[in-house]
Amino acid sequence: MANPQVEHLMRRAGFGMSPDERARYSDMSIGALIDLLVDFERQPDDVDEKIGQNAYVGITTRGQFSPNTNIEDARQRWLFRMIHTQRPLQEKMTLFWHNHFATAYSKIAGAVGGVQATKMMALKPGDLPGSAGQIELFRRFALGNFRDLLIEMARDPAMLIWLDGRQNTRQRPQENFGREIMELFTFGVGNYTEQDVYAAARVFTGWNIRLVSAPAPNDAYYETVFNGGNHETAAKTFTFPIYGDSGRTISARAAGDGMQDLTEFIAALARHPQTARRLGAKLWNFFISEVRPPEDGFLQNVASVYLQNDTQMRPVVRYILSSPWFGEPERLYARYSWPVEFVVRAVKETGWNGFSIDTARTPLANMGQTLFEPPDVNGWDLGRGWFASGAMLARMNFASTLAANQRFNLARDANGVRSSADNLVSYFMSRFTPAPFDTQPYSELQSYVRSGGWTGADAQLNARSAGLARLIVGSSEYQLV
Repeated sequence: MANPQVEHLMRRAGFGMSPDERARYSDMSIGALIDLLVDFERQPDDVDEKIGQNAYVGITTRGQFSPNTNIEDARQRWLFRMIHTQRPLQEKMTLFWHNHFATAYSKIAGAVGGVQATKMMALKPGDLPGSAGQIELFRRFALGNFRDLLIEMARDPAMLIWLDGRQNTRQRPQENFGREIMELFTFGVGNYTEQDVYAAARVFTGWNIRLVSAPAPNDAYYETVFNGGNHETAAKTFTFPIYGDSGRTISARAAGDGMQDLTEFIAALARHPQTARRLGAKLWNFFISEVRPPEDGFLQNVASVYLQNDTQMRPVVRYILSSPWFGEPERLYARYSWPVEFVVRAVKETGWNGFSIDTARTPLANMGQTLFEPPDVNGWDLGRGWFASGAMLARMNFASTLAANQRFNLARDANGVRSSADNLVSYFMSRFTPAPFDTQPYSELQSYVRSGGWTGADAQLNARSAGLARLIVGSSEYQLV
């Protein structure tokens, strides 16, 4: 029997459940399941080793599969991970940070070429020479220390290109990253001035990237370097406190010590009370509801947990998933599914035997979301913004493609309920997890199965099973999580 609270938790903190996962998790207490999700390091991270094996969703190769150097393969690898990982919350938070620190592959590729841009965005440590790709940093810091993640982003090669940080010198301070780290990544508009933007730009002067050559083209890589000669050494004064004693000025220091400017400034941003509240609001929208604004009590509590735990995200997310707001009935199906969430959940609930995840790449673009390609530094337009008519049609078409591909598997699984049309509809409504259907659309599903007279013959079971899957996954009710 389905457990609605478990299903809710796995849709929000993961990407839904396959039938096998439902059997594994449905009898667990919510507290135990939250612990399993949040303390994900207890679970193996061997999912990449499963790529290409028959029991898992397929990938499509164009020559050698190379997700560290080919961005299309990197997209397939990430979708594969979302479907099959034993650490779903880690992947969910990786997706959250990818949108929070929105960085687009296309601009990086225009600067350094496709191979190096893919390495900057997606290189898995140890597979090839070079530092971890940006998405691997998000995975590593999924529930880690936000201050430390900010520091990594300030020195991340892809971010340095994306926000023009490598053009930031003491002679010509470049303000893009300094502005966005305050406006988008931390405490938001209204908490800083243009004076702060200029001072922040000077904090980040001197950081650049350089190419480390290698005999094999794919072994070359870019690394971040600090050039003290290009760092502004003068004092930098802000309109908000930088230090615990309320001091607002980063003192002048020698060029070689300029790296300390970055860590002190970022620490001040990370521990600012408005950063805590702003992260709380974004996490409310991600985990609780996009239908209603965040409640002040929630924001106060989340900010308190965040600040009391030195900007660590693990206790914050554990608190959110355990909070009274998360499980309230009115919060069920109160968030709009991102295209990637929709595709991964649909595959997990429909099945994948004989299906290549590469098939989803073009539909995802038509739905409005291409991994590693947010439209701008603000990230994707979330909530109702996903649902232009063309994007919704792309979702319905993907549901049709997936259901047709899985029709025999769906019919096999439904064999035990073929005795009546109503049983078949009931089975598929419990297999999938849409928001509750009203009486009329539910009756229309029953009428669809009964049309022409239901006999339960093999041909009917094959056709109606695929048809029901297509109608449910393509329904408006299924677009909510």
